[in-house]
Amino acid sequence: MVNKVNGLLGITAKSGNIISGTEVVLEAISKKKVYLVIVATDSSEKTIKNIKYFCDKENVEMIVYGNIFDNSKAIGKRNRAIIGICDINLADAIKKEIHGGVEFGKN
Repeated sequence: MVNKVNGLLGITAKSGNIISGTEVVLEAISKKKVYLVIVATDSSEKTIKNIKYFCDKENVEMIVYGNIFDNSKAIGKRNRAIIGICDINLADAIKKEIHGGVEFGKN
């Protein structure tokens, strides 16, 4: 599963449909340009809580997944704890893969 998710993150980055960094992602959330936010598991508790608040406010799904090193490597950046996915189809594919190959919320 990890390899598929990282592969999808790489494809998303290459297609230019990914943003990273706290301030950039928060701005994109407020402009409704993000469909999924991925927060690394080793992010600070305060960061996770802050991002969750903004995601809940704007009705954007947030997933705590992977660590900073692996997530950053997958998108070709360094030291990125927050990743925003700006393409709905790629966001759905990543969500499906993280949730075990079953579309989240579907039977």
